[in-house]
Amino acid sequence: MTDLAQSIESREQLAVVWRAMVLDRDADADVRDLPGIAVRWADCRFAFWNAITLTDVGADARLLRQRLARVADLMRAKRYPGFLWLFEDLLDDGARSTLEEAAQQAGLQYAFPGTGMAGDLLPIPDPVHPELTFVRVTTDEHLEVYADINSRAYGFPLEAGRDGLVGSTLWKKDVHAYLAMRGDLPVACAGAIAAEGRLFVVLVATDPQWQRRGYGEAVTRKALYEGSRVTGLTRATLHATVAGAPVYPRIGFEPNSPIHFFGLQS
Repeated sequence: MTDLAQSIESREQLAVVWRAMVLDRDADADVRDLPGIAVRWADCRFAFWNAITLTDVGADARLLRQRLARVADLMRAKRYPGFLWLFEDLLDDGARSTLEEAAQQAGLQYAFPGTGMAGDLLPIPDPVHPELTFVRVTTDEHLEVYADINSRAYGFPLEAGRDGLVGSTLWKKDVHAYLAMRGDLPVACAGAIAAEGRLFVVLVATDPQWQRRGYGEAVTRKALYEGSRVTGLTRATLHATVAGAPVYPRIGFEPNSPIHFFGLQS
C-alpha cells in the first residue's frame, strides 16, 4: 500500500468509525457527506464526537481555502465545539505551505497534532503485564470509568466524557473496550472496533498519575488481541496523539499522514 493510499485509508477509517460513534450517541447526529467534507457531529459535550474532516485528495491552496471557510461556517452553527481533523498528506504542496494562513483567515485555530497509523500486525499474543489485569467494558458503570479516564487524560471536564459514552450500546457490545486494573484501581483503557476489514483502535487513555508505566500499551494490546481473536482481522488502524505516537510502533503500527486538529478561534 502506497503512502498516499494509507493516508486515504486513515481518513476513510475516521469517517466510517465516527459515523457509527456519533449515531450511537445521537440517532439524529449530523453525518452528512458534503462536497470535499465529511461531517460526523454528535453536538454533545464530548468534543471528540464533534468532528469534521476534508475528503479531497490533492486539494490545492484555492480549494483548501474554500473548504476551510465552509468548515468554519458548519462549526459556528453547532451548539458544542469540536475539531476539524485535517490529514496533511491529502493536500498538495501549495496547500500545505498555506495551511496555517488559510486556517487563520477562515476563523480556525490550531489545537494539537496527531498522526495516522496502520499495520498488518494481527494477531498478537495475549498480553501479560505484571501489575495489571483487564476487564471488558460491559456496563454503564464501566463506561463511566472509561469516560473519566479519557477526560482526565485529555483535560476535559468529567461530565464531557460521560456525555459522550455513558449509556452507549455500541461500546458495551461491538467495541472491544477494556479497562486496565491495578488491583481494584482502573488506570488505563483502550477500545477496538471492526471497520471495513480493519480493527480500529479508539479512545486509548491512561490516568495522568499512572502514565509512563506501559499501561496504555498493555491495554491497547489487550483490545487488539481480543478484537482480532473475535473478528479474525489482521490489519489495524488508529490515530495517535503526541503521547501515543512513540508507543504504537512498538506494537507494530507504522505512521502515515500527520493530522492537524483545528477548532474555532475563541
